[in-house]
Formats: sequence, C-alpha cells, structure tokens
Amino acid sequence: MKWIIPIVLLMIVASLGSALYYMMKDRGNSSRMVHSLMLRIGLSLALFIGILLAHYFGLIEATGIKVGTN
Repeated sequence: MKWIIPIVLLMIVASLGSALYYMMKDRGNSSRMVHSLMLRIGLSLALFIGILLAHYFGLIEATGIKVGTN
C-alpha cells in the first residue's frame, strides 16, 4: 500500500494534466478532454474505495490522532 497510493495519485495528476493539454490543443472540437476527466474521476473513486478496503482489512492503520477532543 505504501507504493500503490502515491502511484495512483500521480496517475490522477497526469490525467488532469492531459485534460488541460487536450483542452488547450483541441479547442473543444473533440471529446478527449472529457475522457481524460472521466478517467481522473474513476481513478479517484478507485483510490478512495481502495483506501477504505485496505483499512477494513488491516493493511493500513489509523494514525491515532483524536478528532474533536481537547
């Protein structure tokens, strides 16, 4: 899990960068930007669900920071 999370985050940023590139290059004449943004949303959801499952199965643990206590 140490390597999977940063790799997926880099893939999300790369997808966002490719959407920006397609937006500037195509000037709205193709759907490549939309597909790139859809890929980014899919990767983000997969990462979130993966983190939840990894926590559920004990692959990662909470940091122990208490929220809302003084």
